[in-house]
Amino acid sequence: MKSTPDNALKTPDLNGLSTAEMVAVISGLQQQLASKEDAIQRRDARIEILEELLRHKKIQQFAASSEKLPNQILLFDEVELEVEIDELRDELPDDVEEEETPRRSRKRRQRGFSDTLLRERIELTLSDEEKAGASKTFFTKVKEELEYIPAQLKVLEYWQEKAVFEQDGEERIVAAARPARPLGKCIATPSLLAYLITSKYADGLPLYRQEQMFQRLGHEVSRTSMAHWIIRLNDVFQPLINLMRETQNSGDYLQADETRIQVLKEDGKTAQSDKWMWVTRGGPPGKPSVLFEYDPSRGGKVPVRLLDDFQGILQADGYSGYGQVCATNKLTRIGCWDHARRKYVEASRAAPAKGKKGQPSKADVALSHIRKLYAIEKAARDLSDAERYRVRQEKSLPLLNAFKAWLEKNAPKVMKGLLTRQAMDYTLNQWDYLVGYCERGDLKISNAGAENAIRPFALGRKAWLFADTSQGAKASATCYSLIETAKANGLEPSAYIHHVLERIAESDTLEKLEALLPWNAELPASKKVAQYD
Repeated sequence: MKSTPDNALKTPDLNGLSTAEMVAVISGLQQQLASKEDAIQRRDARIEILEELLRHKKIQQFAASSEKLPNQILLFDEVELEVEIDELRDELPDDVEEEETPRRSRKRRQRGFSDTLLRERIELTLSDEEKAGASKTFFTKVKEELEYIPAQLKVLEYWQEKAVFEQDGEERIVAAARPARPLGKCIATPSLLAYLITSKYADGLPLYRQEQMFQRLGHEVSRTSMAHWIIRLNDVFQPLINLMRETQNSGDYLQADETRIQVLKEDGKTAQSDKWMWVTRGGPPGKPSVLFEYDPSRGGKVPVRLLDDFQGILQADGYSGYGQVCATNKLTRIGCWDHARRKYVEASRAAPAKGKKGQPSKADVALSHIRKLYAIEKAARDLSDAERYRVRQEKSLPLLNAFKAWLEKNAPKVMKGLLTRQAMDYTLNQWDYLVGYCERGDLKISNAGAENAIRPFALGRKAWLFADTSQGAKASATCYSLIETAKANGLEPSAYIHHVLERIAESDTLEKLEALLPWNAELPASKKVAQYD
């Protein structure tokens, strides 16, 4: 005999019941059935969210981190997506033309070597027998090769000349002046210190690897000594960093972001807890700077402290911590489309697999709207600020209005809790900030400038993993500030830091310190690199 589950609907005995009683029984059964169906729907929705979350976690752990989607190129070929875009076109003014992303030109291979490289002429000569009887001989260049000169350590011996003067039966000694060094009697020269800083913070080489490299070069330099040198240099560089901060805050447009850093020894914090590296990028025209600041807190008090005297436009992601400084300083805040786009990319990649002819998801449709905005920015990249502002007003704003209308129409159709719904809600909640870049021609569509500055830090963090103390974290912030600000001003980081270290010990006036700022530093042309945006 089959058993009946306890929660199954049981059919009551209807024999002998009146009509009213039968109606009541049927009504009760219908209510039970509706309750069961509601529970099943909630369970199915929960399962769908968990399945999407599982796919998303697998992608995060195993898939490539690029935001490019496998069907990105073919995305506009989907029939259903074309219908969506056609509906958008019908709503746009007749005088607004759509921008298509131009094809990326193939990168040309560099031919020959830079003129700034050291060159050595090697002559391949004929023997006397081979050129006997020739009317003349000449040389032609037939090949160029790139030679590597291995690094080496050199000991500088300073011999100080002293003169003895006799006067009134007493001797007076005059000694030649010794060169000023940023760390006093430290055995490391400015060139060695510049190499240590650049290797760790620009190239991601932890100090223990540099220790091994020095051993191969013939002398042991302990990682403990190198760490102490870098921490001591933080106080040496601090006046220069303060000047950079003052200059940066005197501008009217800043980008800000923050990322995690693990510091093992921080008062009141466990070693495993998150601490934060804050980054701001901006400054007046011709004086860009990228400044890192370590703080164990992610609270809104940190940007209030960093941007104490800043008045202008602040661009950041949706993190609420920036709200306090915007309210306190009455700043205009704009958002970042990269952050919004990233949420749709995650939703699209975590969506159930579909066939080649499958219907595009709402995340795919949203991405198509966002790509059109980026296509306009790419086409207007080389325009003046005034022309870029005009293009945004004529072309970007209509597309933004159409995208918002689509979001408001389709967001209620997507189940709450799914990544796509989260992305749509984020976009709508941040909308007033996200459209802010259209108010001026010099503003950026995204916070990519600050994010690009953080990227070397994030890559280096994978190598050195953590900072031991808060002093080490602060010194790291200073070194990253110097390196990224040098790059922002078109200077080779190692050459700039060497330039500063050779002069900062004697920079005892404001004028001398200002001369060391990267936009004032006079470096040879060979020590300059292309600026990045």
